[in-house]
Formats: sequence, C-alpha cells, structure tokens
Amino acid sequence: MDILVQTLVDGLVIGAFYSLIALGYTMVFGIIKLLNFAHGDLYMLGAFVGYTLLSVLGGDSSGAGLMGILIVLLLTMVIVGAIGMGIERVAYRPLLLAPRLSILITAIGVSLFLENGSMIVWGAQYQVYPLQLSHDGISLLGAKITYVQIGLVIISALLMLSLHLFINRSLYGKAMRAIALDQTACHLMGIHVHKVIGLTFFIGASLAAGAGTMAGAYYGTVNFMMGFIIGLKAFTAAVLGGIGSIPGAMLGGLLLGMMETAGTFIFGGSWKDVVAFSLLILILVLKPTGIMGEKVTERM
Repeated sequence: MDILVQTLVDGLVIGAFYSLIALGYTMVFGIIKLLNFAHGDLYMLGAFVGYTLLSVLGGDSSGAGLMGILIVLLLTMVIVGAIGMGIERVAYRPLLLAPRLSILITAIGVSLFLENGSMIVWGAQYQVYPLQLSHDGISLLGAKITYVQIGLVIISALLMLSLHLFINRSLYGKAMRAIALDQTACHLMGIHVHKVIGLTFFIGASLAAGAGTMAGAYYGTVNFMMGFIIGLKAFTAAVLGGIGSIPGAMLGGLLLGMMETAGTFIFGGSWKDVVAFSLLILILVLKPTGIMGEKVTERM
C-alpha cells in the first residue's frame, strides 16, 4: 500500500507539470490548428529564467524565501509569456494563411533556435538550481509526502482552475472559443482575432514557464535539452485527453504522469519513456480523438 500511494503521489506531481504544458499545446491547436513543437522549449526557457532570477535574488543559497520564490514564479511566467507572444508575432502570424506544413516546419525551427540560444546563454552543462527545498512532510499509509510536493500540486491546480475560469467566464475566453469555431466569422463580427491569438500564446507560454520553474526547483538541475522530451510527453498528454480540449489536457497530463510512474515502478526507470510513447501509439490507434475529444465532421 505504501508503494502504491507513493507512486500515485509522485505521478500526480509529474502529471501536474505535463498538464500545464499540455494546456498550451491544446489551446494553440484549438484556435489555429498548429502543433507548436516549440512549446516544450518554453518550459525549458521558464526553468532557466527562474534559475537566473533566483540566482540574483538569493545568491547561491535558499535565501530567496517563500515570498521571493512566488515572486520569481510570477515574473518568470510574465517574461516567458511575453516571449511566447513575440514568437507568435514574428514566426507564426505571417504564416497563418500558408499551408499547415510551412508553419509546422517553422515551429521546429523556433524550437531549435530556443534550444541553441539557451545553450549559448547558459551553457551546455547541467546547472544546479539555486534553491534548496525542504524534504519535510507527512506520512500517509506508510508513504512519504513532502510539503514541497503538496505545494507544487496546489499551485498547479490553482493555475489550471484560473485558466478554466478565464476561458469560461471572461470576455477574452469567450472570444477564444469563438475563434476556435469560426475565425472568419469572428473577423466579420469585429473581434480582434490576432490580439486574441497573441493572448493565447501568452497564456500557454506562461503556464509552461511556471511548470519549468517548479520542475527546476523540484528536480534540482536544468539543461538546455530538458524541454525536448517533456514537450513530446506533454503532446502525448494532450492527445490522451483529447487535443483541443482544455479539461482533456488537464486530465491527460495527470493520467500520463501516474501511468509513467507506475511503469517506472514495474519495469524500471529506463522504461518510463517507452511507457509514455507506447501509450501515444495506442491512443492514436484505438481512440484518436482522446478521452474527452469529440469527433468533428467537416461539411463540404
């Protein structure tokens, strides 16, 4: 029982990171039908921006304090969110009317640019996060649950809840849903489509950056290639939940995290990526629309 509970808790933490990144994938795809393969690198960029801000604020120790950490998290989300908007404006907006393959290749190019740019700025070696988190916690059915794990899950849940409320209750959220249905009609109705698309990229990049900062603090090290694999896994989570569905992305990330940790426990740590991508293949074969995705029939 203690092993089962520990596996579920570890999977919940990892799954929360996957969910935050998967939300960016599914929001962008839902509005402009783009699989933004540079999105995982915004997670990496968020980890490095958080690393830099924490280094400035707290030196090489844990002197930042809880309030300082939260401020760094928010600042990182804003900075990387603005970078996400800039990427949309420079790299994607000119190609919105181009063939889908063109904008997809551009997304791969942006990913390579972010990875190599980060390598030049922060170096190719692993960087130790300038933050030492406490390992204190509680015991539940024999499993050790740290306060850090509880805090990370709570912060992730608050971010996802905030997004849910924004999408369903705000004017911009309604505009996003309208553009996802019919972009041309939104133009005719006077909706500033490009502004809403830019906001979508800002939100997606911000959530990925928040996940990157929390993951950097949780794992203790960051590297310029850390966004590649987790970006693919977040894409798997988005497909699992139903690409284009925001609740599906949240659910898919949590399920993937728990399945991955369960697979790690059963088969060993070297098999965790195999479990994740095998799951992706099974989903695409058995239920391409995902758990909460809906089959869409296009009218000719």
